[in-house]
Amino acid sequence: MQYTILGILLMIIMLLYFKVANHFNIIDKPNERSSHTEITLRGGGIIFWFSALLYFVQNIQSNYFFFTGITLVSLVSFWDDIQSLSNKIRISVHFLAITLIFYDLNVFNLMPLYGIVMAYILAIGLINAYNFMDGINGITGLYTLVVMGALLYVNKNIQFFFDAVFIKYAMIASLVFLFFNYRKKAKCFAGDIGSIAIAFWVIYLILKLILVTNSLVWLLFLAIYGVDAICTIIHRLYLKQNIFQAHRLHLYQVLSNEYKIQHRLVAAYYAVVQIVVSALVILLYQKVHDLVLFLIILLPLLAVYTLKFYLLNKNRVKVSI
Repeated sequence: MQYTILGILLMIIMLLYFKVANHFNIIDKPNERSSHTEITLRGGGIIFWFSALLYFVQNIQSNYFFFTGITLVSLVSFWDDIQSLSNKIRISVHFLAITLIFYDLNVFNLMPLYGIVMAYILAIGLINAYNFMDGINGITGLYTLVVMGALLYVNKNIQFFFDAVFIKYAMIASLVFLFFNYRKKAKCFAGDIGSIAIAFWVIYLILKLILVTNSLVWLLFLAIYGVDAICTIIHRLYLKQNIFQAHRLHLYQVLSNEYKIQHRLVAAYYAVVQIVVSALVILLYQKVHDLVLFLIILLPLLAVYTLKFYLLNKNRVKVSI
């Protein structure tokens, strides 16, 4: 009953947001680098912040660092959705928000200095990777459901590390968002506020699980996004492109735009492959060495992306950048 009420509340909030977005003209206009062709409401991912808010009001004493952090990144991201901000402002706020959850999770006492530095780099990188990957209908919502579902399974069956309700609130928000986004013609896009807020939520949970289990293998719950983002950056550096400019070289963009595969199908491919990867991680956890598990997962994924680069060059596919 609790989750039914939550779903109804979030649905009402989303419908009210549509009225606000329409009134203030918060829209996404397609350009030559976009994977869509029609003007669509932007910022529907605000539903993730509202879901976090509803959880927070019920758990104020134990959730204020996380909620403050997700509020900071949501505010700056929503501002960026409406009026572009400089990278310095966005990264500074991300750094502050991550510092809050690092303090909450006692990272500064549990990790050596070099580990803390690497954790900052990884967290900021993952937030931006999640944002980069939000480019076609359904991909953010489906991928988030898969990641949160895997975390929920681990929390229940392998290692308890956090309140399961907290994970379920993110999943309910994803389902509500998908109702409006996973369509041939989406009613709304997540916007930076959506992709970055939910990325912050995911990072908080994965970091907590890593600290509890003293294992990095849970990063593989983000393997598909991570490999796509990193390999695309390497590809763009090889092409001598400015990696901070918009482009269409991610694998999902190539599949959608150059090979004309339906967006929802591509999003489903990403979700299914991540399900397989997450299942392997869960199945092989503590049965093989962590490094071996990373190799088992990452080498085939790297092979796929290497093949993508080869085919793009061989077939001379002209991708807009």
